[in-house]
Amino acid sequence: MKITFLGTGTSQGIPVIGSSHPVCKSENLKDKRLRVSVLLSWDSYNYVIDCGPDFRLQMLRENCSKVNGILLTHEHSDHTAGIDDIRPIYFKQGNMPFYAHRRVFESLYKRYSYIFETENKYPGAPTIEEIEISKDKSFIIGGKTVVPIEVLHNELPVLGFRIEDFTYLTDVKTIAEEEINKIKGTKILVINALKEEPHHSHLSLSEALLVIEKIKPEKAYLTHISHLLGFHEEVEKRLPENVFLAYDTLKINL
Repeated sequence: MKITFLGTGTSQGIPVIGSSHPVCKSENLKDKRLRVSVLLSWDSYNYVIDCGPDFRLQMLRENCSKVNGILLTHEHSDHTAGIDDIRPIYFKQGNMPFYAHRRVFESLYKRYSYIFETENKYPGAPTIEEIEISKDKSFIIGGKTVVPIEVLHNELPVLGFRIEDFTYLTDVKTIAEEEINKIKGTKILVINALKEEPHHSHLSLSEALLVIEKIKPEKAYLTHISHLLGFHEEVEKRLPENVFLAYDTLKINL
């Protein structure tokens, strides 16, 4: 399985519009971050986790013209606002499978009602195949088993995903012990680390490192990064030897 980081930034991305922060002014491409998403590829399959406002650009950049399905972690806009941009893929492939919690679909009904209309639907709108998932049941994509992992984003339940020895978690603040047990034994862990200082709904860098130490993956990659964490190259120097800052376009093979 190949993992491609489509975006590694927080909800505003980096650079932030109008910001004069030094990280936002950085010329290092690793300091420029689109909204978080990953592309998972194996055999002839491509699956995307989250479909944020940068989805179109991310698909063009990776020359990805085929997507077998999209897994949504939760309903926030930085993870769902690219849904309309599935249209070119839908026109080629037909209905696009979306895997999400029932609560997430109910949020999308309100925000993208034209996509979910059943009568007099606009002919240019895509059609989504709704596949409801929850933390209590595994499911299959492309012949691989996906184990949902529930984390809390402040008080909002968010789903992460374990596929074989790869686990992807974003927008984490806390994780129950029974969910941590689902992750243990994973070789590659992706988890959010917003900034150095504590935040009400995201792990700080030190908090993320504590979770990594508890799970003990072979390698961990930090994502959902804000400009306040600092320059990519400087932060990486301070990390444990098996922990890395993810960056846009990074590819890992598992």
